[in-house]
Formats: sequence, C-alpha cells, structure tokens
Amino acid sequence: MNRLRKGVCFMGQSNSDRLLRIRELLFAETDEDHALSIKGIQQALEAAFVNETFDRRTIRSDIEALSRNGFDIIKNEEKYGAHVYSHQNRLFEVYQLRLMIDAILSAKFITTNEKDRLVKNIKQLTSKHVAKKLPETMTFSQSTSVDYELVKLNIDRIHEAISSNRVIRYKYGRYNVDKQFAYRRDGEYYYVEPYALIWQNDYYYLIGKFQETGELRHYRLDRMRHIQLIDKLFTKDDFSLQTYVNKSFHMYGGEDIHVKVRFVNDLINVVLDRFGMDANIETDGPDHFILRTRAKQSAGLVHWLLTWGSQAKVLSPKSLVEEVTEKVSGMFDLYND
Repeated sequence: MNRLRKGVCFMGQSNSDRLLRIRELLFAETDEDHALSIKGIQQALEAAFVNETFDRRTIRSDIEALSRNGFDIIKNEEKYGAHVYSHQNRLFEVYQLRLMIDAILSAKFITTNEKDRLVKNIKQLTSKHVAKKLPETMTFSQSTSVDYELVKLNIDRIHEAISSNRVIRYKYGRYNVDKQFAYRRDGEYYYVEPYALIWQNDYYYLIGKFQETGELRHYRLDRMRHIQLIDKLFTKDDFSLQTYVNKSFHMYGGEDIHVKVRFVNDLINVVLDRFGMDANIETDGPDHFILRTRAKQSAGLVHWLLTWGSQAKVLSPKSLVEEVTEKVSGMFDLYND
C-alpha cells in the first residue's frame, strides 16, 4: 500500500530528488521571458514522480533553500498577486553561446557527428526556449575523421607539455597529390619546446622553438603525428604571441624584414584589421597611405599583398619587391601563353 501524506512523499523520490528536479525545471524551462508558478512546478513534479503528491508550501521552501545555496532565482508578481519564479543568471550570455557554436560549426577539422554532440551540449547551458533560437548543426567542408581524432588527442598532450614545460617530439608531414600522408625529413622526429597552441585560419597551430636550430616556428596540429612528451624540461624565452602571429601571414614562416607598402585609402580598414590601431601609418597624398611594419618574408605575405592587386604596391625591401614582381610576371605569362 502506497501511503501519501500532505507535503511528504514515501515512494521513489526523496527531498534531494525533489530539490534537484525543481532546480532542473527552473534551469531548463525558465529564463528572462519565461517563468513558472508554484502550481506549474507542482504539476511538473507530479508528472515526473507518478502517484506522488507535493505540497505547495514544501515547494516554496525548496525554492528558498535553492536560493540560499547559490542558485539564483527571480521572484516576480503577476496579476492578482500570483508569484512566478525564474532562473536568469546564466554562466554564458546568449551571444556568447552563439559565438561558441559558430566557431564549432566553422571549424573544418571537426567532424559533423562531433559538431552535433558539441552543439547539443552547449544548448544545455541555457533554457530550452533560448536553445531553440541558437544555430543548428550544418555541414561545412571538413577534414577527414582520422585527422580530427588525431587533433582531439593531440590538443590535450600539447597543453600538458606547455603547462609542464616539457619538450615534445613528433613527426611532421602533409598529403601529396596521391592523397597519401608523406613525412618530411624522411620521417625523422622534430624536437620542439612548445610555447603556445593557437587557433588561426581555421586550424590549430603549435608555436615553439625547434631545438635543432633554436628558431621559433609553427606547425599545423593536423599535420603532426606520433606526438610524445619526453623527460626533458625547458625554460621559455621572452615571447610575444601577438607579435609572432601578426608577422606570420597566413601562418607562413620566413625571415623577419621591415616592410613598406603603399595602399589606396580604401584599404585603410583592411590594414587596421590586420595590424591593429597601433599600426605605423602615414598619409601619402590625397589618395594613398604608407604602412611600415615588420613581417616574415614568405609566400603567405606575398599572397596577401597580391590579394589587393593594383591597390597595394611594395616599396621595400628590394627582396620583397623582386619576389612580388616575379609572381606578377609569372601570372602574366601563365595567362598570356
């Protein structure tokens, strides 16, 4: 015989079960635009715990207990003096959830199935009503699932190495025209002191010191294989991550040079977006401005400059002028053949 008494339940739920269920209801069903009354909470509890009854005074006490213990609950008065309750103080604002979902959906190396799981998890950080307004998973161009599984494991390994100042070793390569992964340096290991792991141009990059030459270099994480932490510690040199990234166009490496480029005024926002508001810029007549900066002379820099066609002209150094001129001549010959 199931014995029921007002305010006390003797079947499958305890006080803890009831408290947790009320917390779940307020978290999932309420927000700034949606609230629950005591009656609504009571009905939801009785639907969840079949054949049990709940006293409204007990529910009010539970709400007060949750509030006293740090679960933020807003109490508002509606028509005729009725009170409704809502949980509004979320860990993330809605726009922050959108930023996270957009970043996940645009990441080429994450598989569609993993995107589904990640987006569903993020949506659980807010109410059901807000979750419905957030972006759905869509398919973008992406890497192979094998690449993603490797990246997923390697992220943790590299972060561990960075935090513990341990040297790592790995093999490095890329796909060839036969779609086969080919190792560089005949498959020899790279020994690197890891400084930072960054997300840039839709890929993860490791930035670190290549021990063989003492140079700071960067490596695409999806092209690294057999990553191992070795029992060797290192001390980081002074290093500015932002400076390094700003000089590495499209994450190409190369020799540091002083660059001087003349742009048409229409490109001022492009340049400021790329170099920031502290960029060294001066006007050059009514229609142009000149940028002076340090960058790595590389294919990435040349490609970026050629993006703007006749709207950008390299003035110095001579080596970069010659490299851009050679590329332009090659393109002319290609299309004039």
